Amino acid sequence: MGTTASQLRKDLLSEYQELTFLTKQEILLAHKRFSELLSKEDRNLTRVPMEKVLSLTELKSNPFRKRICHVFSTSDMKDGSLTFEDFLDLLSAFSDSATLEIKSHYAFRIFDFDDDGTLDGGDLEKLVNCLTGETDDTRLTPEEMRQLISNILEESDIDKDGTVNLSEFQHVISRSPDFVSSFKIVL
Repeated sequence: MGTTASQLRKDLLSEYQELTFLTKQEILLAHKRFSELLSKEDRNLTRVPMEKVLSLTELKSNPFRKRICHVFSTSDMKDGSLTFEDFLDLLSAFSDSATLEIKSHYAFRIFDFDDDGTLDGGDLEKLVNCLTGETDDTRLTPEEMRQLISNILEESDIDKDGTVNLSEFQHVISRSPDFVSSFKIVL
């Protein structure tokens, strides 16, 4: 794959448009930004290390930035590194044009810290800590955390198995009108 937007083959560009929620211009900009993450010595590499992806302004302040990289990475090393196609998948899922179903699916995967297909107490605690910060000033007390997790499960765990599965999560998200507009990353 080329290193400049002009080097992105037209057939690939058309294929990327068909397979994502991104426009031609968004794909070309994504290619330019992805290429900029590679140093001159790395231009022949197909993956960008997670640390470089995390340097993007659009991800720097996102409390879930590392989880986002891990969820979208196809690396066998499980290191969060991204190929250009991984990067496009990430941008597509976070685009304004992505459907509620796509956005909620990826949000669920991002929040499923242990990758077991459910959100349990441990996942919910990590989720809350990401949102509130983990400093002494912002961290919830153990009692506050227990109560919050209990409230979340009471509201979301329809089958009362002590976890939130994807369909339960999507049910909750469907009642949140701001979710689609706030679950986005724009280059």
